[in-house]
Amino acid sequence: MIRAVSVVFAAAALLFSPVAMAWGEYGHHTVASVAWENVRPQTRIAVRQLLKAEKGLATPGCRVRSIEEAGYWPDCIRSQSWRFAYTFPWHYQTEPVCKAYDVKANCANGNCVTGQIERSRKVLADKSLPAAERLQALAFLVHFTGDLHMPLHSGDNYDLGGNQVKATYGEAPVWNLHSLWDGQQAERSISSAQPPLVRRYSAQERAALAGGTLADWGRESWDLARRVYTRAFGRSPCDGKAPEKIVWTNEMIAEFVPEGQRRISQAGLRLADLLDEALAPR
Repeated sequence: MIRAVSVVFAAAALLFSPVAMAWGEYGHHTVASVAWENVRPQTRIAVRQLLKAEKGLATPGCRVRSIEEAGYWPDCIRSQSWRFAYTFPWHYQTEPVCKAYDVKANCANGNCVTGQIERSRKVLADKSLPAAERLQALAFLVHFTGDLHMPLHSGDNYDLGGNQVKATYGEAPVWNLHSLWDGQQAERSISSAQPPLVRRYSAQERAALAGGTLADWGRESWDLARRVYTRAFGRSPCDGKAPEKIVWTNEMIAEFVPEGQRRISQAGLRLADLLDEALAPR
């Protein structure tokens, strides 16, 4: 019964949006936690103050009591499509991996992940706006920064970010390639990290992992997506039709663990910089 309900829920989620949720709750919480460990003290104070405006969001079923809950809120509110369906295209900006990456494509009127990161940053920084509006912007900024670092939210193969590629992980059905990267791949990357991903990073680590522009971040994810497709298909995704189903093995999981760890760390550290810029500028 539980499995049947899960399948129905997954199918319903795909009806509401062309791309499924990125990184899953665990992944988004981890991105937020990495950022929290690396922001300035003034930024923490400002975030805690904004969290007091949670009731203004009027989403009692989707709480925002911490930066981690804020990071998952934009996925949680998908259950209220009648109210928030306009936000669903904001989670992604996919470009086919067999074409050149173009950060300006698929973003009409800012309705894409890079456009909404920039908008959310500006709203969050504007202290003249109501606290609840800025808290919503905080949630979007935390979440969408994570989304942009998930490869299948920037690159696809005309298959809705891997949602139409049937996949299994060993004997376990995971529905599609996208959900596999949301779940098993992200979870293994986080749980196996040594040292843990959630920690205070050194200045040298931040210099190596953070920085860059939104276009750079999207292009990095797009390039990783091309490698994911190549590994999943056993050949270039540009050479003919996709397989009817792919099997993502333990060996593939292990192979891409470092990539997953890097993307989640980068998302958290870059998010920390965005939050500092908006809430505690020097």
